Amino acid sequence: MKDRERWGIVGGGILGMTLARLLARAGKDVTLFEGADALGGLAAPWEIGGFIWDRHYHVILLSDSFLRGFLAELGLEKDLRWVETRTGFYTDGTLHSMSNVMEFLRFPPLRLLDKVRLGATIFYASKVRNWKRLEKIPVRDWLIRWSGERTYNKIWRPLLRAKLGENHQIASAAFLWAIIARMYAARRTGLKKEMFGYMPGGYARILGRFEEELEKDAVKIRLRHVVRGVEHTGSGVHVSCENGYAESFDRVVLTMASPIAAAICPGLEEGERNKHLDIQYQGILCASLLLKKPLAGFYVTNITDDEIPFTAVIEMSSLADREQFGGNSLVYLPKYVPAGSVEFLLTDQELEESFVGELLKMYPHLERSDVLAFRVSRVPFVLAISTVGYSSNLPPMKTSVPGVFIVNSAHILHGTLNVNECIQLARNTVRDSLK
Repeated sequence: MKDRERWGIVGGGILGMTLARLLARAGKDVTLFEGADALGGLAAPWEIGGFIWDRHYHVILLSDSFLRGFLAELGLEKDLRWVETRTGFYTDGTLHSMSNVMEFLRFPPLRLLDKVRLGATIFYASKVRNWKRLEKIPVRDWLIRWSGERTYNKIWRPLLRAKLGENHQIASAAFLWAIIARMYAARRTGLKKEMFGYMPGGYARILGRFEEELEKDAVKIRLRHVVRGVEHTGSGVHVSCENGYAESFDRVVLTMASPIAAAICPGLEEGERNKHLDIQYQGILCASLLLKKPLAGFYVTNITDDEIPFTAVIEMSSLADREQFGGNSLVYLPKYVPAGSVEFLLTDQELEESFVGELLKMYPHLERSDVLAFRVSRVPFVLAISTVGYSSNLPPMKTSVPGVFIVNSAHILHGTLNVNECIQLARNTVRDSLK
């Protein structure tokens, strides 16, 4: 009887976990390496003020068919809760609601013509199917053409800076198109209102069930195994870990960010390595706050004032019932920064002083004593920026090293980084590319 082909998956986030599951169910002998003490990657939970919830903010859309189908396989989709949410804008020191058409028409910072052009831009983007054409156009040029310079400066530029910092200057129009397309897809499900979903218990519950399924499929899980080297040898692909553990496989898939993958795989050809290193990444400082009081009831408040130290306010407890947090409110304050930003060196205390101080100004009813807990997650490589000509410069998944593949979120070409897209990427990769 022929031995099963041995596969190593490096990186235990949603993408790596899904690849491991699909390969195991295809009859492969699979080992999954994860450097942290738990699986999940960006979706992993942590403790905040005595409660377990997601380390970063996540939302499920009605249109997330791959994620919802996966949750159905786990027996969890029936437990999803759907909530009609509201959206806020903080601009010129004032909080505005932008949750329906009438509120949009009353939005003070823009004139009527600006609003018409803004609405037309969003509607037009939702109808575009040839995303590769938008990849050739800088996002600034495209937005000024369709929305006008005033709307760009008042709305679009602050929003782009909130997500990409100064890197918004190198992003293509396809970056914004992907965001608009996802939100419109949710509305095309039939409900013309903003319905978001969450899982009671958060991703801790999803990941717990997922890990059980991996164990049933005989996937070997190596936690706290930081991979430092991947090389092709006479016996296959040799994986060596920081803790001294080593193992050889027939095939290995690296799912971490491209600069990290390139660093641990010395056999890559020079041009191939440079393509991985040239991918521009955004990092994130994401603060979680447990508060005694709710803020304003908006799931997301977009911030257009440049001087605010964080780039949005995500009031998770306006979506997830406050019973999940003992009657308290959970809020995320993200700040997107370049992967090499010195802001990663700021201490939690420095960030708490800056973030909480500004939050108290934005919400005068809030007092310092209302802040029960404050934690910061730092991730240097979160989002690969869709730059001009991005897809034509992307290195292939199959590397120049025999038996080694690099598959990561940079390969999400016509979507935004989220759990649904990671599951879809894994399915497409197993079907089309791991050969």
